[in-house]
Amino acid sequence: MNAMNFVEPEERVALRKAAADLAGKYGHGYYAKKARAGEKTDELWNEAGRLGYLGVNLPEEYGGGGAGIADLAAVLEEFAAAGSPLLLMVVSPAIVGTVLSRFGTPDQKKQWLPGMSDGSKKIVFAITEPDAGSNSHKITTTARRDGGDWVLSGRKVFISGVDEADAVLVVGRTEDAKTGRLKPALFVVPTDAPGFEFTKIDMDIVAPENQFSLFLDDVRLPAEALVGEEDAAIAQLFAGLNPERIMGASFSLGTARYALDKAVGYANERQVWGAPIGSHQGLAHPLAQVKIELELAKLMTQKAASLYDAGDDFASGESANMAKYAAAEVAIRAVDQAVQTHGGNGLATEYGLGSLVTAVRLGRIAPVSREMVLNFVGQHSLGLPKSY
Repeated sequence: MNAMNFVEPEERVALRKAAADLAGKYGHGYYAKKARAGEKTDELWNEAGRLGYLGVNLPEEYGGGGAGIADLAAVLEEFAAAGSPLLLMVVSPAIVGTVLSRFGTPDQKKQWLPGMSDGSKKIVFAITEPDAGSNSHKITTTARRDGGDWVLSGRKVFISGVDEADAVLVVGRTEDAKTGRLKPALFVVPTDAPGFEFTKIDMDIVAPENQFSLFLDDVRLPAEALVGEEDAAIAQLFAGLNPERIMGASFSLGTARYALDKAVGYANERQVWGAPIGSHQGLAHPLAQVKIELELAKLMTQKAASLYDAGDDFASGESANMAKYAAAEVAIRAVDQAVQTHGGNGLATEYGLGSLVTAVRLGRIAPVSREMVLNFVGQHSLGLPKSY
């Protein structure tokens, strides 16, 4: 999608339809049943991987589609719109796949990217710490050299999908020998490494993916576990964070579409006082507002993805933050209004909306809080003084 063309290319339109058809075979019933049983959506993940949907953004030489984040985001949006979103698409191919594709060594790419492309391997991402959420400068997970090895120690929290991952991309810090200051570094840590432990965090969100606390107790890694250059980790880190925001926005957009579709269907069918309830402006107008806000958020998400895929990291950062903000807000409004439109049925399990009330709320918090987005826009877009 170039700057002045608001129509997606034919290939992406076809990709969307194919992804929607696949996810439609599973639907929200499948997703909710798996989540409530504490099971994973492995059947959808594995089929999506086999058909090439999970690695559309990864390099062709490693089994990927050779396309961009815009295409991967389109797949996730369609899965979410069908009621079966795959959260680990945000993490494994988008964040970690992007970082390894751009900065990984040839051996790291060979080891991980083919499996990430076909879905047979998953790497999750660990940056957040108990005392370092949005402020990544406060990260205390440290990596020290010991002979030819690295030794990692620290804690991470709210890390998605560790129980189904082969490895974790851990953001740690090394000490600069010249200045003594700590600086970021990225490491691929296998989940079966000695000293690596994880504990599930009980959540009130009904989802197949779990959240974990990580404990790294002198985890010994070979030299080749370091991703890219020890001195360039800030650039590597931000290379993964913009795709994370774009994918987070797409997750919210798809969920908003799912809820709006359910609400409109019900408003057209449900008869009260001899007419469909959708004929009342008290219900029609809020749904129309959701549609408008959804289309606006979708345009900003596509702009962010387009800029990112064109290699403009800075401009895509502004758009990705705005897209993530707008998509989270409309997802919350869409689900809330869908529940209201359904009345009591909106909270009945059969209608597949009640569990989304808490799920969409997550979009305001992660992967970056609404307040930190506003800080970013105030400082970088408006030129206001830094507030933190």
